[in-house]
Amino acid sequence: MKLISWNVNGLRAVWNKGFEDIFKNIDADIFCIQETKMQIGQLDVNFDGYYNYFNSAVKKGYSGTAVFTRIKPINVYYGIGIEEHDQEGRVIALEFKDFYLVNVYTPNSQRELVRLSYRQKWEDDFRKYLKKLDKNKPVILCGDLNVAHKEIDLKNPKTNRKNAGFTDEEREKMTELLSDGFIDTFRYLYPDKENCYTWWSYMMKAREKNVGWRIDYFIVSDRIKEKIEDAKILSEVYGSDHCPVELDINIKEEN
Repeated sequence: MKLISWNVNGLRAVWNKGFEDIFKNIDADIFCIQETKMQIGQLDVNFDGYYNYFNSAVKKGYSGTAVFTRIKPINVYYGIGIEEHDQEGRVIALEFKDFYLVNVYTPNSQRELVRLSYRQKWEDDFRKYLKKLDKNKPVILCGDLNVAHKEIDLKNPKTNRKNAGFTDEEREKMTELLSDGFIDTFRYLYPDKENCYTWWSYMMKAREKNVGWRIDYFIVSDRIKEKIEDAKILSEVYGSDHCPVELDINIKEEN
């Protein structure tokens, strides 16, 4: 099974940059996107053979997630059941026979870390939500987690130490998650692979120079790690300041 996750930084914007062709060429079984920045009805997004699900923020033009899946889920859940967190369209969870698929767009701590304290509360509540799902069946989590976990996961760790996405606090929350029954699929397969990034600033020709951060992930329950076949970063795909990430996993689900 091929799964894709991509922060598109505005679905309407990337639609005008060839999203339809990219989507069809990638040919995923499940395609998750973050930062749709749209309300339902603002763009007619349908692909033959896929069910689609959208979770939009209350605030227009902000945040938002979507999932396109060839396999019809048993259930679909929007948000994590906490009103404080569920106003921004950040989570969609699909329940299948053998696993949960959770698509997330984690809050950014923002400039001068004005949202770091909220982010920390989000992390604790979201981890509890994942653990609750994991008690029932394995979880595949994907999305923009807005954190580079280790120094290997960004080009300039020393100068970014206290910046959003690489604070000690954010990195520790990721460590807590990965110590609580989950694994980072890319680092599980490629623990020492360097210069592998999924986000680049639009400034200073950062993508051209590959001065980036790896902040987009596939995280899975530890007990299904043997089913992982590959984890890829599709850095050749343009259209956003992020590139898609891919998980190939041997879980058979039927339509």
